[in-house]
Amino acid sequence: MSTQPNASASMISAAGLAPLLTVLIWSGNTVVTKASAGVISPGSISFYRWLLAFLVLLPFVGREAWRNRALLRQHWLKLAILGALGMVIYQSLAYEAAKTTSAVNMGVMLALMPLLSTFFASLLASEKLTAPSIAGGAISLIGLIYLTSQGDPVRLINGGFHIGDGLMIIAVLSNALYGVMLRRWAMPLSMWQQLFWQIGFSTLLLIPVFLMGDISPITTTNLPLILYAAIPTSLIAPFCWMIGIHKLGASRTSLLINLLPIIVAALAWALLGEQLHSYHAIGGALALIGVGLGLRKAPARDEPADEASWEVEEA
Repeated sequence: MSTQPNASASMISAAGLAPLLTVLIWSGNTVVTKASAGVISPGSISFYRWLLAFLVLLPFVGREAWRNRALLRQHWLKLAILGALGMVIYQSLAYEAAKTTSAVNMGVMLALMPLLSTFFASLLASEKLTAPSIAGGAISLIGLIYLTSQGDPVRLINGGFHIGDGLMIIAVLSNALYGVMLRRWAMPLSMWQQLFWQIGFSTLLLIPVFLMGDISPITTTNLPLILYAAIPTSLIAPFCWMIGIHKLGASRTSLLINLLPIIVAALAWALLGEQLHSYHAIGGALALIGVGLGLRKAPARDEPADEASWEVEEA
């Protein structure tokens, strides 16, 4: 009996590695996003990355997905909605928000995602609303406000409210809802097939965005950026995020996104020579404490009905 807490803690630690890998990949993608400015338009890189990700998956997942086309007809709307929430609305609006709001405001709004996921999960996915998850999200939010405002939270008030702030709020709501609905909608498809169809629908939805925007051709300069955005960011990262949502729940998994600014700051220091300051240490420490607190307890209950939909089928 006494080994149960240790077993639960080990399960959480192992399950946390998958979404942590996602956060590491997203941190690298932050550098890619900055590097893509002026090299390729947001609409073009969004469309190219998901199209390429779909084509990469096609020879590995396409045959099994075609055999399960009857299941696709039953669940296509859910898969399309998931693709729209997590891959189209969130990322497209985040690109647009960056044009009219500050990185400080975007970082703070991104830090709201764990709390939003916690409440959505309680309302829509029957995840228990626990004190550690709420406290962890709140402490992380305070830490990231301090970090992203460079130790001066008054900057958030003085900066005013921009249209980009509104777009970023919608983007964060969309991504929080994606995690919760992914957990709630049990579909008898493997994770790779679910990801395959989500990417397929996302690519279709992005065609109008691509055609109506500034179309950038693929060049030797922007091809490495597209490849990073397509393979690690669009394939490996979403797959690991889905594993985390299944094993830990939407609210706990979303807490790990608060590690993103800390990792980005560390990468900027290590790779770009940027200086670290006291607000990085203080804000980062609070964010880490919040994440640790929120992940401390195992999920309140297991949902066996979901297990079948997450088993990886062999082609």
